[in-house]
Amino acid sequence: MIRPMAAWAAAIAIAAGAFGAHGAHGVSADWLKTGTAYLLPHAILVVILGEDARLQGPLRLLMAGAALFAATLYAMSLGAPRWLGAITPLGGGALILGWVWLGVRLRRP
Repeated sequence: MIRPMAAWAAAIAIAAGAFGAHGAHGVSADWLKTGTAYLLPHAILVVILGEDARLQGPLRLLMAGAALFAATLYAMSLGAPRWLGAITPLGGGALILGWVWLGVRLRRP
């Protein structure tokens, strides 16, 4: 189930990035581009590695972190209150922990 969700997240990231490049201006465009820069590569990673049962925990954390990070930026770019920006670092923290966890799991045979 995580791989289809990651594929949908990649589609959202591409759409948001395109809107940021062609339809949005100023800080809104920057937020869309930044969200896409974090969401798209993590979605691709999860699609590629999502079959490995031992990596499910770290991959779920990475996908959740990327989604939270990007979603708050995307929402603010569409007019949501700026206080959502205080939630964005929680997604970034989840990404850091997810990468550390993934590194530990990949190190073990």
